[in-house]
Parts: sequence; structure tokens; C-alpha cells
Amino acid sequence: MIEARHLRVLRAVARTGSFSAAARELGCTQPAVSQQMKALEKSVATPLVVRSGRGMQLSEAGEVLLKHTSAILAGLSAAEEEVAAIAGLRSGRVRLVSFPTASSTLVPQAVAQLRAARPGVRVSLVEAEPPESLAMLRAGECEVALAFRYPGAHGGAGPVPEPQAPPRQARAEAALEAAASAAATDWSELVVRPLLDDPLVVLVPAGHPLADRGARPVAPAELAEEPWIAGCPQCRGHLVELCGEAGFAPRIDFATDDYPAVVGLVAAGLGVAVLPGLALRTVRREGVAAVPLVAASGERARREVVALTLPDLVGVPAVQLMMDRLTAVAAAH
Repeated sequence: MIEARHLRVLRAVARTGSFSAAARELGCTQPAVSQQMKALEKSVATPLVVRSGRGMQLSEAGEVLLKHTSAILAGLSAAEEEVAAIAGLRSGRVRLVSFPTASSTLVPQAVAQLRAARPGVRVSLVEAEPPESLAMLRAGECEVALAFRYPGAHGGAGPVPEPQAPPRQARAEAALEAAASAAATDWSELVVRPLLDDPLVVLVPAGHPLADRGARPVAPAELAEEPWIAGCPQCRGHLVELCGEAGFAPRIDFATDDYPAVVGLVAAGLGVAVLPGLALRTVRREGVAAVPLVAASGERARREVVALTLPDLVGVPAVQLMMDRLTAVAAAH
């Protein structure tokens, strides 16, 4: 194998015309130069210098190798400088994938703080829900993924009833949503940085009997007769699980992961919905009231929001800084 130190010696020998002169230029001994040249000739399996009288000149193979030496050493020098810049956070990049509510609440401040501290680090953002975001992380399409899951999630969710759907179709849809939930909550072999516990609330129309509850939480059983507006597959599965623990199956009339649409449907009196607290920061709430939600156990309903990366990326300074900035912004929430 050709080593960079051997090429530097070859270049010095070619420039000075002797081992002793090359040694003086390189600041080492003549035997050291001789040994390095022998090692280089052994690597390429052919003589590189030809001795003539008191001097020496490069062989044909030596001339060919010398022709490439400057470009090789220049490339290595540039690579070393770029790596040093990344390590010193003078440059680098972080590709971030986030679900929508985190994109509009946690990400902007975190990215702004990172850019203010290290303007040479480039940050890009793509929106994706888990499990797509987790697949992108594992495929090397991003360095950091923001994801969420609900307490007690073990990669599955209960069936999602669709009252007007044929039984076979309902079972197929439930199986697909269970598979999606399993993939979304599989964080095995990933580095998990907890960010915050995001409390869940129930949205009811402004004129609903529960609208005046204020800070007093509502239990799912109190909403057993209500029509529901459900969200993404993972959120829908969790809604079914919450209601199942309370002894009923929710009647889901509408399904959308667009939070302004959810608010509009609730405000029109078409149903009630469960929303994460982060989502409330991003929507106009005219015509609705938000009431804290507790599970059947009496514990506050919530979801866990985290930043994920790969074990091999933890030591990358830009990735570590992005994770730290997300943690700091989440703590302020």
C-alpha cells in the first residue's frame, strides 16, 4: 500500500537529487529516507530510483508515480483541512427530518440558535412522520430525525373501527395501521435523546358542555357518545387504545392529519378530537375549547417526543450540536 509519507519522501528525493539532501529538507536522517524509499519500492514492486555516479535519478516508474504525487498530496491536504473544519464546526451539515408539529415549534428556534453559534454549518429540513422518518434515518438520508410515540406503545395498536366499512376492509385497515404503528415506535439500535412529554388535549366545540371545564381534565369515558375526528395512523391507533381502556370503541367519522382541518371540523360541531399540545401552538382556535385529557388510569395523556440519530453519528460535532440545541429549545416548552 502506498502511504502519503512515502510519497513526500519520493518528491523530496526527486527535487534534491539525493537521499542525504532529501533528509536535510525533510528534517530527518539519511537512513530514514533510505528506509522509506525501500518501503515504497516494495509497495509498488519495482525500482523507483536509479543511482548514477554520485547522484541519482528517477526510474520510468518513479517518474510516473511522481507525476501523480503532487495531486495525491494536495488532495489529502484538502481532505484533512475539510475534516478539520467539520470537527471544529467551521463547516459541516445536518440533514434534519421532523414531523409537522415539531417542524413549526421546536425546529425553527433550534436551527436559528445553531446558525447563530456556527454559521458555517448547513442545516436542511424535510418533513416526514414516523415510520418514514425512521426509515430515512436508517437509510442514511438524514442525520437527525424527530419522532414521537405514546407511553406503552410496543409496536402495535388496537383495531381502528370504521362503522360503515365492511368487516374484511376494516380488518385490513386495522392491520395496516398496526404495522405502521409498529414501525413508527421501533427505535431499536438508534440513539434516543428525550426532548419533552407533549400533553394531549381534547378539542370540543365552543358550545359543548365540556367547553367550560377549564383546567379540570376530561376522561375518555365522558366522550363515549361523541363522534370523533382522528389524525395520523399512529395517533388514530392511540385514540382507539385510549377509548378501549375506557370500555368503548370511538365512532370515527373523519380522519385527517391536517390540524387546521381538525379545528375547523370541531368548530363546526362535527365531532371532538384529541390534539397534542404542540399542535395547539400552531393553529387558530376560534370556535373550539381545549380540555386536558387523562387516560382511564387517571394519568395525564401524553406522547413522548424525541430526537433520534445513529450510533455512528453521535460523535459528529454538528450532529451533537443540533441535538443539544433541540434539547435546549424543548426544555423551554
